[in-house]
Amino acid sequence: MAWFEREFIAVPDGHKDQLVYKWPDVNIRRYSRTIVNADQIALFVKSGHVVATMGPGRHRVDADELPVLGALVDTVTGNNFYRAELYFVSTREFAGVRFGGRLDDIADPASEQVVTLRVFGEFALAIRDPAQLITSLVGTTDLTDPAGIQSWCADLLLKSMKMTVSHGISNGEWQVLGLSAQLQPIETEVVRRTNLTLYEYGLRISRMGNFDITLAPEDAERIKRLAKDVTYIRLAGDFQRYAAGEMALGAGQGMANGHSGAEGGFLGATLGLGAIGNMGAMGHPGAGGPAASPWAGGPASPPPQQPAVTRTPPPARDEDVPAALTAGETVCTGCGTGNPRSARFCMQCGTRLAVLPRHCTECGTELTAAARFCGACGTAAPA
Repeated sequence: MAWFEREFIAVPDGHKDQLVYKWPDVNIRRYSRTIVNADQIALFVKSGHVVATMGPGRHRVDADELPVLGALVDTVTGNNFYRAELYFVSTREFAGVRFGGRLDDIADPASEQVVTLRVFGEFALAIRDPAQLITSLVGTTDLTDPAGIQSWCADLLLKSMKMTVSHGISNGEWQVLGLSAQLQPIETEVVRRTNLTLYEYGLRISRMGNFDITLAPEDAERIKRLAKDVTYIRLAGDFQRYAAGEMALGAGQGMANGHSGAEGGFLGATLGLGAIGNMGAMGHPGAGGPAASPWAGGPASPPPQQPAVTRTPPPARDEDVPAALTAGETVCTGCGTGNPRSARFCMQCGTRLAVLPRHCTECGTELTAAARFCGACGTAAPA
């Protein structure tokens, strides 16, 4: 009897990180010693059915201790062997299982841009019902493959993530930019969806670790650039002002960096500044366009006050001189009112009066206001 107790059955040290370990020999010697660790449970399986289980501890494989093993006795060997499959199933939680991949091409409701979403992260996997796991997957999945079950669960989790995120963004509940603020509701919904599928296999995802939903690099750059442009256009008032400013800034940066295309940069800067000037002219009431505010939605600035323009009329012929001039008065060019020659502003409308030029009485040469003699013939200037 002591000779039969020499065999010990246990999970090797190199396989203790597996969810399920199958003992390689289906002929289990009677009176063998089985060692089940504290985080394991052992199951005897015959024809796809669990016929006996052993909890943590040391067990002797014998029908006296496990009466159900009596049906597994191999009579050909003289009742010295049990013919069955022995599985060791881990009951602890396996954290740090990686998952990730492409989610979907989806339209961002805020920017109306189609972008590609990706997700990368970790989750924790545990066995809910060892017996259900063995009976559901034995014969269809290689339970001896350490990564087989984990990879299959990662694919189910990614599928649930696609459904959850696409549904939330399409319904307008979440925006593409700022998904990090929604990680908690996303995790809750994804774990719930995944566990509904894993329930019938005796598995469950207990929690998710760190995970992040990101945009493809080119999509992230495009969305950021669009957000910046929209903000600056709103501040500038319209797209033309913003485009002219961007042109001038880009040309100026090129010139500052000393690029070989300095002439092109100078021309671009000139065109940009000219465009800005044209935009300002278009906004001035005197240019025929509406008065534009420097900020969108702001009140229009009042036009600057223009001083009255005084124009010196050409020397009039005798028949064209008004009666007021013959009477020694100055005629206002604004309202036509006659004013004394000593007046500088019109008494009627306040317009600055034009100063009539003086002429030499001898030769007719035009004289300056301070001239006392004619520069052409020397005749004394009239008062």
